Amino acid sequence: MSQRIAYFDCFSGASGDMLVGAMLDAGVSLEALQAELAKVPLMGYTVTCEHRTQQHLAGTKFSVHIAHEEHHHRHLADIEAIFAASSLPAEDVARILAVFRRLARAEAKVHGTSIEEVHFHEVGAVDSIVDIAGAVIGLRLLGVDKVYASSLPLGSGMVQTSHGPLPVPAPATLELLAEAGAPTRPLDAGTELVTPTGAAILCELAEFRQPAMRIQRVGYGFGTKLLPWPNVLRLWIGEPADVSHAEPALETVAELACNIDDMAGQGLGFAMERLFAAGALDVWFTPIQMKKDRPAVQLGVLCRPEDVARLSRLLLEETTTFGVRHQLLLRYVAGRSFVEVHTPWGPVRAKAKLLDGQVVSVAPEYESCAQVARQAGVPLAQVYEAVLAGWRAGALHPLDK
Repeated sequence: MSQRIAYFDCFSGASGDMLVGAMLDAGVSLEALQAELAKVPLMGYTVTCEHRTQQHLAGTKFSVHIAHEEHHHRHLADIEAIFAASSLPAEDVARILAVFRRLARAEAKVHGTSIEEVHFHEVGAVDSIVDIAGAVIGLRLLGVDKVYASSLPLGSGMVQTSHGPLPVPAPATLELLAEAGAPTRPLDAGTELVTPTGAAILCELAEFRQPAMRIQRVGYGFGTKLLPWPNVLRLWIGEPADVSHAEPALETVAELACNIDDMAGQGLGFAMERLFAAGALDVWFTPIQMKKDRPAVQLGVLCRPEDVARLSRLLLEETTTFGVRHQLLLRYVAGRSFVEVHTPWGPVRAKAKLLDGQVVSVAPEYESCAQVARQAGVPLAQVYEAVLAGWRAGALHPLDK
């Protein structure tokens, strides 16, 4: 039987409810989840899931509803007693408690106390207990053998906790990520994107890398906050793929667009320069005809979904447009690697395109070709042809980047 793997694509962060929502959207039955959660002696709550659509993206919102507000805090021993008294499979109990122990280590270090003395506040509440148990149970119900996760966007600003306002990421979240060596990336969202519960689940259960896989289904778990982009966590379910025979990867990108009819060409060129420097994947201009037959330009930008807000603001700052449209798109991406090709005038860098593990084409890098052409006093086209001839002869030398 082939192994089943799960990849959490956290382009908008991660929280316990988003993780469970993504599993429900990927095929876990709410009734089956409720039946498993009923094996835990924890009262005073109900769970629901609802289908939502945000910015043309459909998914599932998982919610835990508390019958009455809690006024007591739990220690690790209290959490252990709850699950020791449950009738969940022993493997589930072990994984759930491992998540809580990881949380206890982080809280203890942040507050300068021992693991036994740690008071679980937010993460000791019923909803967080259900989220953590639900995530472990959901992975079992999906038949997942191995879990992976993407890098995590840290967000920014302040978050309100039982200790008062704290910087984002919350200290416990940051300690969890530091202990696990989890890869992070900046995203100035002005809010918390990765919660302590979400961080603890992923740091304990997942390996932070994207595996080569054959995707069989995808689930979208919605968060509570409204953001300029779809606030969802994507779950990819599938089986491992042999990298040497892998098909092109499927990824999500965002396309930004705005129409401009009152701006000088120099300003457009500068905007393109700024966009590329800020991380745009591609930028282009398309001639269009606007109202009153005025010639104009449509400025297009391809970027990562997490960069939509930042690059949209840059467009508003650097161009005369009053609005920026955006949409999410799927694209297939071939493998690539950087190589060096030896020519009669010296080595030249090129980018190789890989399909099924084989180099199918080579794109000489302009700057490298131009430098060799200037130094040798030969036409640029001649250098390009030498690079391609070297590739056809198999004279490629891999580079690190």
